[in-house]
Amino acid sequence: MNRFISKHITAPIEAAPLAVFRILFGVMMLLSIVRFWSYGWIEKLYIQPKFFFSYYGFEWVKPLGIYTYFIFIICGLSAIFVALGYKYKVAIVTFFFSFTYIELMDKTTYLNHYYFISLLSFLMIFLPANAYFSLDAKQDSKKAFQKIPAWTVNSIKLLLGIVYFYAGLAKLNSDWLFKAMPLKIWLPSKFDTPLLGQFLHEEWVQYAFSWFGAGYDLAIPFLLLYKKTRPFAFVMVVVFHVMTRVLFPIGMFPYVMIVSTLIFFDSSFHHKLLNYLSGFFRIQKNLFDNGKAVVMAPHGKMSPKLILIALFFVVQLLMPWRYLTYPGELFWTEEGYRFSWRVMLMEKSGYAQFKVVSKDSGKWFYVDNSDFLTPFQEKQMSFQPDFILEYAQYLKKHFEKDGHKNVQIFVDSRVALNGRLSTTYIDPKVDLGQERESFEHKNWIIPFTDEIKGI
Repeated sequence: MNRFISKHITAPIEAAPLAVFRILFGVMMLLSIVRFWSYGWIEKLYIQPKFFFSYYGFEWVKPLGIYTYFIFIICGLSAIFVALGYKYKVAIVTFFFSFTYIELMDKTTYLNHYYFISLLSFLMIFLPANAYFSLDAKQDSKKAFQKIPAWTVNSIKLLLGIVYFYAGLAKLNSDWLFKAMPLKIWLPSKFDTPLLGQFLHEEWVQYAFSWFGAGYDLAIPFLLLYKKTRPFAFVMVVVFHVMTRVLFPIGMFPYVMIVSTLIFFDSSFHHKLLNYLSGFFRIQKNLFDNGKAVVMAPHGKMSPKLILIALFFVVQLLMPWRYLTYPGELFWTEEGYRFSWRVMLMEKSGYAQFKVVSKDSGKWFYVDNSDFLTPFQEKQMSFQPDFILEYAQYLKKHFEKDGHKNVQIFVDSRVALNGRLSTTYIDPKVDLGQERESFEHKNWIIPFTDEIKGI
């Protein structure tokens, strides 16, 4: 145990890999913010909608109207400061809070890689990523170190390993492996993809993609850790993520994962990258090679920082398993589905028509969802129970404020999952206006009529 702790936690290692990671992270985040802005998505997703779906416990996080642009400006500027290693602690804390606020503004836009960026930026708050090849290190010798504890780099490797491995575990289900779902639905529509398109309607290709995807996610962290397989593994990373970017609209995530996996390479590789940057930008890299090392706590003692990091990883390891505390099929109820690295595992579509009933008079009418929701919001709402409940609560408040008395909200909903025929989703006899969001099982979800075996 002492040998393991010495090698992977306390041993001094070169700070270059963490410096390169900091630079690439900052640049990728800046590009992501610029891309999001340039596509008009701030206006479309956070200003135009009349209603926003909230995360349970974070209902207070809302877009700020036209001032929402300032949150993105702050996030982009902090990403620049992170890349430069300038006022790093303030910059990374600012980035974490601004990016996470953006992520929490509307649940409709939830993506696994947004969650990953929030976790990663939180972790980076505790890392000395400005110790080497940074403006902070150049301006203040007290912050300049060439050597840092091994845990600072290994913690990022561990987080990446969790993301990949849990994504692989999530693919070990009967729909993915034995029905090639949902790839059997998605791939044929990509028939116009250069070189690959003519093969994507073939069933054997769809199964091959499914099995390779599961195997890749499960194996890649270990292949990246082992020096002899690392170059091959990185080629696999590039091919896999470029292919997913070509086939599916998943934004910057493939590029973020490609550059992130560079941290698995030896420090000599990162020094070469920094030498190249030094030559290109005329930076004197040798100024940072001072031989100084960040001092760890005395042997046998855990600093508060390391205790917090350990708790952080305990949560990350346990969080994806919380679905086991709920009854029913996970893909159907989605209770415990988010924040568990279940990436592109299902094709789910739904229909939800809401009925507003006056309990006093018995009069009723149907709601036109387009009066309150954007098409994208309505699509996401139609097959996710917590969305349906929150929207029903909103409708109750809206129509009671509009003068209707003792309003009841019922929904007629049907959902199709991974190519199955659509079936009734929410109990049409339950007044959703009387239900409340919680971490408890939603017993008004009609049970799944099929079975999906696996994790």
